[in-house]
Amino acid sequence: MRGSNVVSGAPPIPSERGPPPLCLYIHIPWCVRKCPYCDFNSHELQGALPEMAYVSAVLRDLEHEAGRIGGREVQTIFIGGGTPSLLSGEAVRCLLSGVRARVKVATAAEVTLESNPGSVDGGRLVDYQEAGVNRLSIGVQSFRARQLAALGRIHGVDDALRAFETARRAGVSNINLDLMFGLPEDDVDGSLQDLSQAIALGPEHLSWYQLAIEPNTAFYRHPPALPDDDEVYAAYEAGRALLRERGYLQYEVSAYARAGAECRHNLNYWEFGDYLGIGAGAHGKLSDLPSRRIVRSAKRAKPVSYMSGAGSPAAIVEGSPLTEAQLTVEFMMNALRLCAGFPLSLFAQRTGLPVEAITDTLDEAKDRGLIDVRAGWIRPTEWGYRYLNELVYLFYRDEPEAAQSAAL
Repeated sequence: MRGSNVVSGAPPIPSERGPPPLCLYIHIPWCVRKCPYCDFNSHELQGALPEMAYVSAVLRDLEHEAGRIGGREVQTIFIGGGTPSLLSGEAVRCLLSGVRARVKVATAAEVTLESNPGSVDGGRLVDYQEAGVNRLSIGVQSFRARQLAALGRIHGVDDALRAFETARRAGVSNINLDLMFGLPEDDVDGSLQDLSQAIALGPEHLSWYQLAIEPNTAFYRHPPALPDDDEVYAAYEAGRALLRERGYLQYEVSAYARAGAECRHNLNYWEFGDYLGIGAGAHGKLSDLPSRRIVRSAKRAKPVSYMSGAGSPAAIVEGSPLTEAQLTVEFMMNALRLCAGFPLSLFAQRTGLPVEAITDTLDEAKDRGLIDVRAGWIRPTEWGYRYLNELVYLFYRDEPEAAQSAAL
């Protein structure tokens, strides 16, 4: 990096403070139908869901991974997809009891399960909670029929409303709703209509984010007509004001919560904590104290290939230490999303790199009005949030290897 005194290769991680918090991500790769904007590792279900065979594979995977964490305690669990709510209550019970049998899980761990409105079932939700799930994330995306159709969603507006009501009746007390703005043929009024409907339901958390056109998606091959940047930003600003007025604290670029309901699992990502990734296509990142390296890993994406190799090195397609350039980019592209900012000391603590490695770039970002630097605390300005991609780009523009391995 420009002006830094670091050398090439994987840096040591600081051992005097111990490793960062550890979380667990479990990927369920199947869905009923692939959405045209989705670039996650999801596969349309053909025939019966092989849930118990898959749970068994995931637990073999975890048993293999457990040796890398040295008895560390898992603080949060996130079951994502795909559509995890396709799983039966028995499958989730076996999954979570199997996790607890193989790794130490914090008593007050946050355990999230993602769901789609069309697959939310009251009896199943009761079973999930008995198994240990205490947070539900519902992928609504919009409360408008026209926009749902444009997004290729298989649920309707009534399904979304019914899913939330069903979750409440089942006793779920911590619910996140996923919503998008900047949708095809969208405008400010439409975005605010969605938000107003979501707020009226009273979820504890809202993930409200802009539709992005990603490579390897149907929308990338056949882009829909989207509102222009000024319209999208106007919707973002109006939505933020409405959420703030209604008591939702924005703590990350796309995350809003009632006081105390922030997603602890995602905060760990943004603060560059550690996480195990198990399941087809899951990614992980671990601070390896014995070898003093920070290692990122990934599992085979195709469910059949993953299941056949789970519990052995055959399931792993990537497992290499991050270079200094990659560490810098990945830390900054996560931490700069936090609305409260972060202490500069966290960079050194979580990457093992000296603060001097980023001093010149921070000075440039400050001179350009993209960040505030006060008393050792870094926080993007409003201008920095609006042009967050450009801000992050400052940290990797001279590091091609980092640019290839990380994207905002």
